[in-house]
Amino acid sequence: MSLTESSVLRDAPPAWVGERRRAAFAAFDGAEMPSEIEEVWRYVELGFDVADYQLATQPGEQLASDAVLGTELGHAAGAATVVDGVTTAIESSAPDGVVFGSLAKGITDHEAILGGAYGKGIPIDLDKLAAAHHAFSTDGVFLFVPRGTTAADPFVIDIQATSPGQVSFPHVTVIVEESAAASVVVNNRSADGTSALVVPQFELTVGDNAQLAMSVVQNWDYSTTALAHGRASIGRDSTLRLAEAGLGGNHSRLHLIVDLVGRGAHAEIVGAYFGEEDQTLDYRYFMNHAAPNTTSEMFLKGAVEDEALSVFTGLIRIEEEAQRTNAHQTNRNLILSDGARAQSVPNLEILAN
Repeated sequence: MSLTESSVLRDAPPAWVGERRRAAFAAFDGAEMPSEIEEVWRYVELGFDVADYQLATQPGEQLASDAVLGTELGHAAGAATVVDGVTTAIESSAPDGVVFGSLAKGITDHEAILGGAYGKGIPIDLDKLAAAHHAFSTDGVFLFVPRGTTAADPFVIDIQATSPGQVSFPHVTVIVEESAAASVVVNNRSADGTSALVVPQFELTVGDNAQLAMSVVQNWDYSTTALAHGRASIGRDSTLRLAEAGLGGNHSRLHLIVDLVGRGAHAEIVGAYFGEEDQTLDYRYFMNHAAPNTTSEMFLKGAVEDEALSVFTGLIRIEEEAQRTNAHQTNRNLILSDGARAQSVPNLEILAN
């Protein structure tokens, strides 16, 4: 199926979702593909259009279980599998009140939970890829942890790409309410030789005095291109810990925005990556301090060899209201071959006195 206006409502979504999809398609249809002349895309040129791919509407053959990851994690509170943008399996032994399910079902059955969060993280008009995601994404996974609830075991989300020549738009929404705690592991992978495009999004809402730990394993096949957006909102006296391991992908990108909106909010964003052959590992991280007494740590470390390229653009922005902020940003690179490159551009913008 092509990326056309008729495919936007192919699953007959509820009105509140359909209206946003139509607006997103208008933005998608009128946008150009990102270019390296834009600062946020500096150093990389995609060389393709998302419309070159067919829209994945049915899941391909599911990959075998990741035995190594399963052994390391042990018991999980919930496990979900998303294949080519379609949630194919959900299991949950979560505490009472916790909801862990597919977004396709959730947008109908849990509008009261999702209405204020789903699709609200990344602006529709951020770029053509973001608009495409908002227009064509129909499924994924959501986690809701109610006030005062602690989920001791992790929730595991296995996102797979299996269909060459197709584009998928998996979506993850996590809501951790006041004084609650949870951990999430997202495992991204694809079948050997899968020359697919994956455009994921995730949004994280961490309520006051809450805790969320999220680990992302990026292990796409070297023929897969994955261009992701993510956004997190952190409330008063709350903590987000997000770690990403970047290993695979032809061009793998994460555009991450973290908003510290409550007094005393804290974020720890760490990452490790290794690039070889002609891989591009691309990180654009934006830390927005919007409240007093907020703290953040941003630390990425990686190595590249052969003809690989790593890119890090980081920005710490301290708003006028964010007095007594403490923020750190570090990117370290090891270049192992003459043909490898590492671009690192840390930035700091202080509006507070």
